[in-house]
Amino acid sequence: MIKVQPARELRVAFARWAVAQSPKVRTCSTMEFTVPPALFTHMPEELLVGSIVDGHPYRSPLDDEPPTEEPEWLTAVPGEPLPPVPDSAYGPDAVPLPEPERQLAATSPATVEAAMTAAVVAVDLAAANQEQPAPAPAAPSDGDGADTVCDVCNRPFTTKRGRDMHRRQAHPEA
Repeated sequence: MIKVQPARELRVAFARWAVAQSPKVRTCSTMEFTVPPALFTHMPEELLVGSIVDGHPYRSPLDDEPPTEEPEWLTAVPGEPLPPVPDSAYGPDAVPLPEPERQLAATSPATVEAAMTAAVVAVDLAAANQEQPAPAPAAPSDGDGADTVCDVCNRPFTTKRGRDMHRRQAHPEA
């Protein structure tokens, strides 16, 4: 049997579908239905969108289809103003920025050289920060408010139970 917890807004519609089946689809808890596998494959797609199926969010096969049209890529040319962006790229409440007073082509060579030097320094700094060892995880504790850290990603947790649940879900291979 497949356990389905329908989305909140679809519970009534799901229940109507469930009792219309022969034999009726039963509930297994206050929020979940048990659906036979043969019936699950013939369920209406709109009843499953947003649902939890066997403990996992339902993913529609339509989500895996490639996009129907290729996006139009705009290319910037160094030293030239950026190409215009279509209005459809902006949200309904977008606020346009003021036009720059100076175009990119008017940038002095000294400014470009300073920007390139700053970029090299930023890359070197990022590399130096990655070489430093990660802080050692705190000792596990069962008490509330204690610092407990995931030994894989160093994410802090207030309880050992929360850390263990995170480790099982986020790092199953560890």
